[in-house]
Amino acid sequence: MSDVKERLDRVRVPELEEILGEALPVLDDGFVRLIDYMGCDDSIVQAARVSYGKGTKTISDDRGLIRYLMRHRHTTPFEMCEVKLHVRVPMDLWRQWIRHRTANVNEYSTRYSIAIDRAKTTQPDEWRLQSDINRQGSEGGVDPETGSRLTSRETEAQALMKEVYEERLDLGVAREQARKDLPLSTYTEAYWKIDLHNLLHFLALRMDEKAQLEIREYAKTISNRIVKKWVPMAWEAFMDYRFGSIMLSSDEIEILSLIHTGQNKSADQMLLEAGFTVKDGSTVKPTLEGREFAGKLERLGLEIPWETEE
Repeated sequence: MSDVKERLDRVRVPELEEILGEALPVLDDGFVRLIDYMGCDDSIVQAARVSYGKGTKTISDDRGLIRYLMRHRHTTPFEMCEVKLHVRVPMDLWRQWIRHRTANVNEYSTRYSIAIDRAKTTQPDEWRLQSDINRQGSEGGVDPETGSRLTSRETEAQALMKEVYEERLDLGVAREQARKDLPLSTYTEAYWKIDLHNLLHFLALRMDEKAQLEIREYAKTISNRIVKKWVPMAWEAFMDYRFGSIMLSSDEIEILSLIHTGQNKSADQMLLEAGFTVKDGSTVKPTLEGREFAGKLERLGLEIPWETEE
């Protein structure tokens, strides 16, 4: 091993240097700010080819390797890249965000500091109805008159709780106790550091159409304004092999094979046995797993087998 010190240059991505420290707006008063980053596409390749010297491969080779790593789920090379973000996000969304436990987090403390004087507001045309299918999701919106009334009541409630909170502080109540009735719409801030592998997992979940609309806005900002500029080859591979792909279970593959070979009765029987459908009299209805399978069939341009009655 040589005793000569190897001079290394810090990886810099010009597109990220331009937005370093800039608050990228999200929602009415939220933001995502890039604080720091480590690595780039080259770092992923270097980690995967640890025995190779720099410059021994072409860009096309690097792209092919990154795509291979992504589709075969070799995750550790992607962990060589990290990003640190400063985010401002409503507390109700932060509860979802913080469930991703694979990051390092420091959050603004309302025990030490006065709560941020901002809360997420809802415009009259932004109120959504509870989905009948997805228990944790929404579908459609309320009528304009109801929306206006809900927004008015929201304004009143937020103003009241702000007044109550400030009154407690003025009377000398401890911040840790004065904060207890703050609404979940109150914004909080945090520094959030995460490696690329886990960040892509976060984005895969939070960019999905079933995720809450508001957190999808944060995911969209992080992906479009930061990640796709930071690691364009890794992002392309992620969109192709993870986010834009379809995962088929062994049961789904077997059912598709039966349908393809014309064994429709056997396919119907397996749909029932696998729990994809249930019988309701003479009608066959899909379960939740069956509806998800139907979505995959639609993407593939295939007929949904239980749409007709027996």
